[in-house]
Amino acid sequence: MTLANLAGVARKVGPKHRSGCPVNISLEVFGDRWSLLIVRDLMVRGFTTFQDFLESGEGIATNMLADRLKRLCKSGIVTSERDKNDGRRVIYRLTDKGIDLAPVMLEVLIWGAQHEQTGAPPAVIAELAKNRRAVVEETRRRWRERDAAPLLPWLGGPRTGHPGGRASRQAGRSHG
Repeated sequence: MTLANLAGVARKVGPKHRSGCPVNISLEVFGDRWSLLIVRDLMVRGFTTFQDFLESGEGIATNMLADRLKRLCKSGIVTSERDKNDGRRVIYRLTDKGIDLAPVMLEVLIWGAQHEQTGAPPAVIAELAKNRRAVVEETRRRWRERDAAPLLPWLGGPRTGHPGGRASRQAGRSHG
């Protein structure tokens, strides 16, 4: 095999990107609105099922949700497995690669709340901004321990009957 052939094989291994710019590649992997909202829901709202994402409040269509979950799994940001208690249900979870987005998601959340009118409580945003490292570490801890309780209760948690479900969501509403 010639060097030119090896170079051609190397190019075919990974996904083709429009450019080699790290920002461009990152946006191609996770940069659309729905993918980022799914990552947010996994990371801070404790969502784990298709139904959780579908009822998140942003109005994603079922075909779009299925496509984005598939793309996130293919890119190694999300993994899926059958629920041990109900084999018909699929549980989604961030991978190591996905949880590494925690600092990025925190910065996007803070930036949006500081520069646009949002439903985020200003005192909470100020606290998040002041304690960035602790927030990211708590996010990672919850991920490692599979703690489905919402990190930010005012965003709401899952509505289904699994841990962190409807009762947790309603409790979060009454305090947030």
